[in-house]
Amino acid sequence: MTPPFPPGFVWGVATSAYQIEGAAGVDGRAPSIWDTFSHTPGAIADGCHGDIACDHYHRWPQDLDIVASLGVQAYRFSVSWPRVRPDGAGAWNAAGMDFYERLVDGALHRGVTPYLTLNHWDLPQALQDEGGWGARDTVHRFVEYAQHVNRRLGDRVRSITTHNEPWVMAVLGHQTGVFAPGLKNRALAMQVSHHLLLSHGLALQALRADGAQAELGIVLNLSPFHPATDSQADRDKARLEDGQLRRWYLDPIYHGKYPDDVLQALGPDAPLVQRGDMADIAQPIDFLGVNYYTRSVVSAAEPWDAKDAGHETTDMGWEIYPRGLTELLVNLGRDYPVKSLIVTENGGAFADQVVHGRVHDEDRARYLAQHVAAVSDAIAQGAPVTGYMVWSLLDNFEWAFGYGKRFGIVHVDYATQRRTLKDSALWFRDFLARQKAARP
Repeated sequence: MTPPFPPGFVWGVATSAYQIEGAAGVDGRAPSIWDTFSHTPGAIADGCHGDIACDHYHRWPQDLDIVASLGVQAYRFSVSWPRVRPDGAGAWNAAGMDFYERLVDGALHRGVTPYLTLNHWDLPQALQDEGGWGARDTVHRFVEYAQHVNRRLGDRVRSITTHNEPWVMAVLGHQTGVFAPGLKNRALAMQVSHHLLLSHGLALQALRADGAQAELGIVLNLSPFHPATDSQADRDKARLEDGQLRRWYLDPIYHGKYPDDVLQALGPDAPLVQRGDMADIAQPIDFLGVNYYTRSVVSAAEPWDAKDAGHETTDMGWEIYPRGLTELLVNLGRDYPVKSLIVTENGGAFADQVVHGRVHDEDRARYLAQHVAAVSDAIAQGAPVTGYMVWSLLDNFEWAFGYGKRFGIVHVDYATQRRTLKDSALWFRDFLARQKAARP
């Protein structure tokens, strides 16, 4: 049995705007790069898009009621940039900001603390048309956006995250092209990664100059990297891939420099860094958000496959490896001067079905229990972990996979928008009740 967590440990659930809100053209919202990408033939596995998604824009009171019923303290959500500033610059959209005012106030009214993310990948298409994150001007538009949102909501949210998973935006969006905006240029991808980090640092400076009350940080998708064998080739490749995913983002934030081995590997594709950029990036952060789903096993010979290796996997084909979360959190606390680690996303996609009004997702409940125990183990080893959030509250638009992959602890029937708490949600609710009862 998992022991009680420390006093003040925060439990929550997480979502993102494009994945759940819908209302794509409602109340002045303009297209984002994900609207454009998801309407591109062949871009999404099931040919769908996020125009309606979970219709959270209209059903948010019901969804917040569900959040409150679970007994969590925190709700992590993202603001849709094109909903509050449709062109990414110029006029602000009052109706869009009013929606987030209602959402934040609604959460607080239910005893749930909002955790706000500014950028969960939905860049306004108007800015993409001007070069997107490849253009340095977008950095400054993001800082303006951050300041405006903070001035409207910052007094009522616990934290503000600048970016969610900048690696995904840079590499999957601009190098492999499987995510929006669907470009394939490694040099551009690396320049995008630099601009994302620079916008993070400049936004933190601007928010603090404005007297921001919320805790400020960034969320990274992270994994431990393990060589498939003890060969030198596998170990070298694992080291480099760790550099590309983990150290490329953490070293600038905490040490003010990019890792030399990755810069060398990039060669002419390394980003253009202007004088003062690295100092601007290396701003103190109040917390580091960690999104963890699985480890990475690296082979120099051929891709390693968890299923082929006989390991248990989720519906995404990702290995279920809770020990990797312990290892990751402990190593972060060892390698970097982190003040606070929050597991901002953790969960699994499974092939759920509604049977007689119930969803018996024992596999997901077991996944969550194993990873919660892994967080407990990390804390016992000294990792400064202060919170854990399940991904996701709702089944939703799972990016390039469409609606075929379900991560939610609440089932969504997309035809009727009916919500059904899965057994994993009931497990989480009961687990939190036991944690509360065990407090001195």
